[in-house]
Amino acid sequence: MAMAGCVAAGNVALAAEGVGIKPGTPEIPGTPWQVHDGTRPQPRVVETGGALSVKAPGDAKVLFDGKSLDAWTTDGKPASWTVKDGILVASPGTLTTKEQFGPVQVHLEWRVPAGRQVNGQGGGNSGIFLMGMYEVQILQSHTNRTYPDGTAGALYGQTPPLVNATAPQGEWQSYEILFHPPKYEGEKVVKPATVTVIQNGVVLHHAREFMGPTKFRQLATYPPKHPETGPLSLQFHGDPIEFRNIWARPIGGYDVEAK
Repeated sequence: MAMAGCVAAGNVALAAEGVGIKPGTPEIPGTPWQVHDGTRPQPRVVETGGALSVKAPGDAKVLFDGKSLDAWTTDGKPASWTVKDGILVASPGTLTTKEQFGPVQVHLEWRVPAGRQVNGQGGGNSGIFLMGMYEVQILQSHTNRTYPDGTAGALYGQTPPLVNATAPQGEWQSYEILFHPPKYEGEKVVKPATVTVIQNGVVLHHAREFMGPTKFRQLATYPPKHPETGPLSLQFHGDPIEFRNIWARPIGGYDVEAK
């Protein structure tokens, strides 16, 4: 275990909060931290003005407008998540778009209901999966401590956000996400997948590289073959996370390295 000797005493308290080092969890290359390492420095808290609600642009695919779930399936079957008073409520099964996306801009707004008990990864947990493979964590992280690579806006199991920009529980949050799939030559990755994430108007990641598709308590690696497009998915983690105003637009002509 990385740094196990110097942090052993602190791990006892952290483990009580559900954020301690898990035995056998691998170390992230180039860092002294393990995957889901609760001793990793916590992102600095930044107070924000709350969610930025943006109407879908004319060239966007509206995925949820408060009424229809026609754009989605649940585990390959007709979408079965609950819609109540214009709000989409996370329900059993994985909600997945029918449409496939490559490079994409995604906007979504979410919240954890006020008064719901939240502790670490429990009570206020979901995630958005880009191409159904790369997770940006959704979590109630306002005054809720957990392992940093599992906090709100984290590239789950890989990279914590630059800051914690989560509004108080019961308030709406917004994510603006710009994602580019990896580029391959044959079976070799020549450019990893990258993502920019903005929460409540605050940059959490800028053209950050994914180490590979998301895995739990394992090192992410790229497969030898990779699709050019994939769906967007919302995770049900046992918690009734609420969503509204979800849209996506392809950005295939956009190059993050253009000068």
